[in-house]
Amino acid sequence: MTYIEKHLSETTEIIGKLDANSIEKMVTILRDCRDRKGRLFILGVGGSAANASHAVNDFRKICGFEAYAPTDNVSELTARVNDEGWDTVFLEWLKGSRVNSKDCVLVFSVGGGNQELNVSANLVHALNFCKENKVEVLGVVGRDGGHTAKMADACCVIPTVNPINVTPHTEAFHAVVWHAIVSHPVLKVSETKWETVR
Repeated sequence: MTYIEKHLSETTEIIGKLDANSIEKMVTILRDCRDRKGRLFILGVGGSAANASHAVNDFRKICGFEAYAPTDNVSELTARVNDEGWDTVFLEWLKGSRVNSKDCVLVFSVGGGNQELNVSANLVHALNFCKENKVEVLGVVGRDGGHTAKMADACCVIPTVNPINVTPHTEAFHAVVWHAIVSHPVLKVSETKWETVR
């Protein structure tokens, strides 16, 4: 078996192990958030930040959310990192956005944050603040889900089928999960272009 065949085989295995109920629960929470005119904040670092940016577009355009990702504003992000530090960058951004109990925070991450290992501590601080302020937290994460899975009101943990490929599989499945969510009839309010072109 070639590497590509193995990678695709692992992808198929992950699909068979995904917890559809956790994704449906996320849809319900997001519907309720939108109904109460709450905002959606999407957090991610590295490749997950790029996924957050793409997902913001989809939630806004397809589902009619007021949605934001702090990593889309490079000037503010780097100013906060420079002046306040990396660990609190999302926390302070959420405070500045006046996040409140009407809103939701969605995390895309491979590890989900781990304070003890000092990995994605920015997620840990942000999520602790969210829970203290009754902001619902959602996650699409890999491995064991880390702090995000522990704190989330609903979380899809991408199953690990090959420890060597945790990052590429998790980041790829961020897109699978959020596209399933924005395509869900409960949330979708606008047709996508290629489904309407004849």
